[in-house]
Amino acid sequence: MTRVKRGNVARKRRNKILQMNKGFRGSNSTLFRTANQKNMRSLKYAYRDRKRKKREFRKLWITRINAAAREQGLTYSQLIHQLKLNNVEINRKVLSQITLFDQNAFSTLVHSS
Repeated sequence: MTRVKRGNVARKRRNKILQMNKGFRGSNSTLFRTANQKNMRSLKYAYRDRKRKKREFRKLWITRINAAAREQGLTYSQLIHQLKLNNVEINRKVLSQITLFDQNAFSTLVHSS
C-alpha cells in the first residue's frame, strides 16, 4: 500500500479545531489532542443546551405569568383556562412581557376574560 502524506489537509483540519478553541484556557487551546477533545465536548453541550434554553425560557415565562396572575387573585392554570375559553391567543412569551412592562393592560386582560 502506498504512503499517503496528509500535510496540507491535516494541517488545515488541525488549525480549524484550534481556531474554534480560541479563548479556552491552558493547553485546551494550543495542543491539538486536548483541543479536539474539548471541542467535541463543547459542541455536544452546545447542541444539548440549544434544546434546554427553550425549556428554561418557557419555565421563566410561566413563573412570571403565575406571579402576576396571583396578584390578580387567580392561579396560572385558571388564567390560561379563561384565556382559552375566550379565544385569546397570546403566547406565553408575549403574556410574560405584558406582565413586566404593562401591568394595567394585563389586569384589563384578566378582568375582561
